[in-house]
Amino acid sequence: MGAGVFGLSIAFACARRGARVRVADIRGIGAGSSGGIVGALAPHVPENWNAKKQFQFESLLMANAFWTSVDSASGLSSGYARTGRVQPVDAPGLPLARARGKQASLLWRGRAVWEVVAPPNGDWRPVSASGFYIRDTLSARLHPRKACDSLAGAVRALGGEVVIGEAEPEGSVVWATGVDGLREMARVFDRPVGGGVKGQAFLLRFDARDRPQLFADGVHFVPHADGTVAVGSTSEREYAAPTGTDALLEDLHDKAVGLVPVLADAPVVARWAGVRPRARSRAPVLGAWPGRDGHFVANGGFKIGFGMAPKVAEVMADLVLEGRDAIPEGFRVSDNL
Repeated sequence: MGAGVFGLSIAFACARRGARVRVADIRGIGAGSSGGIVGALAPHVPENWNAKKQFQFESLLMANAFWTSVDSASGLSSGYARTGRVQPVDAPGLPLARARGKQASLLWRGRAVWEVVAPPNGDWRPVSASGFYIRDTLSARLHPRKACDSLAGAVRALGGEVVIGEAEPEGSVVWATGVDGLREMARVFDRPVGGGVKGQAFLLRFDARDRPQLFADGVHFVPHADGTVAVGSTSEREYAAPTGTDALLEDLHDKAVGLVPVLADAPVVARWAGVRPRARSRAPVLGAWPGRDGHFVANGGFKIGFGMAPKVAEVMADLVLEGRDAIPEGFRVSDNL
């Protein structure tokens, strides 16, 4: 139940293991926050390591094989590429940034690099007060809407169904219904489980498709394969129009141009707004639905849902199909109740 990235990814993983799957969503494929435009798959900082960071690290390492198999099955493109990321660092932050690089060499086990570097060549970079930058090779990008379309196509190619509209649950049921699902769990358990945080983003016509994504002052700049750059996002706990853009997006545009001046004349070709599901723990909510035999939950992707999706898909397929529970502590439904 739910044709966002969690629901579709789990369906794909189950179908690859031979299960008969049906994905149903009353609003459509990627109709919620999974239908966005940013698609920054970026790691947490390599320090204070915990289960959430390890899970995300493993998922980011799985991403290339996962999205390659999705796109191969569907014949579509998710826009995935592991292009890395560059972010500015100020002078006081240089010692910490270098220390994190040493931690990354231990924690990331040589699978990716986090390092402090001199300015990259060219003007595709944020303004840096120190003149130095953090570069990591673990970050990747995809186009969220296209990724959801590719997943839906892959599920169908493997014999599964994707139903737009009402569908009667049968067999094992995974509830991957985003903000609506968090609200339903709060109603059922009579306690807060999480809620929605609105985000707004825009798309520029600027071709940096082979360049790394940038991150500066909380803003993501993600070059897509189609010659656009996505910029996002706002973070709004209070909002009147869940899918409406407003002056906050215009402020974000002004801020973005100040951070990356080469984008000053790039035209805006699309705007987007949506509400992202944020669980109380800020980690994904995964596992069996307490008191509902054969029902499961996969929710709370918030800002890292696409980066977490390959690993979420595998552990949920393990649980639903084989009864093997490899969900980390902190991610379980009970941890959010």
